[in-house]
Amino acid sequence: MDPNLKLSQEDGDLLDDPLRYRRMIGKLLYLTITRLDLSYSVNRLSQFLANPRVPHFQAAYHVLEYIKSTVDQGLFFSTTSCVQLKAFADADWAACPDTRR
Repeated sequence: MDPNLKLSQEDGDLLDDPLRYRRMIGKLLYLTITRLDLSYSVNRLSQFLANPRVPHFQAAYHVLEYIKSTVDQGLFFSTTSCVQLKAFADADWAACPDTRR
């Protein structure tokens, strides 16, 4: 998901079938167990489960397109190599344009 994309509770029309959006986000949440690269996007999209709107559904669809395009990518570790894994996280403070939280 584009980090510059500002999703809001008020932008766009309400979805005709919000259950479809909720099911999609539920499936994406399940995928985050093995696809940690999806965590930020799915977290942001899950904030709109109560009143999903068209831009939220479009952003979720873009996440699905990303998954489709990266299905053959991954990290592979050899059993004979000495690998040291380091991870970093960057919090997105004040990402919500409605509440600035």
